[in-house]
Amino acid sequence: MNINTNQIVSISEANQNFSRVARMVDKNGEVVIFKNNKPKYRLVDIESDTTIEMTDDEKIDFVAARVLKQYRRAFEELAK
Repeated sequence: MNINTNQIVSISEANQNFSRVARMVDKNGEVVIFKNNKPKYRLVDIESDTTIEMTDDEKIDFVAARVLKQYRRAFEELAK
């Protein structure tokens, strides 16, 4: 496993500053979290990771949740 050193964070850093780690994932696609100086976890952007497979129903649910979040105000107005 090759790990880009710009994508490594310690577990304590991930715990204390998750939003920064999430921005790193947004920029690089993934981050490897080290525990006891060894790679332990991999945080990935689920939208861009090709190793994560979803069923068609899961894909629909994922996209629907994103659309609902993005257009929530419009849907609330329509529901009135």
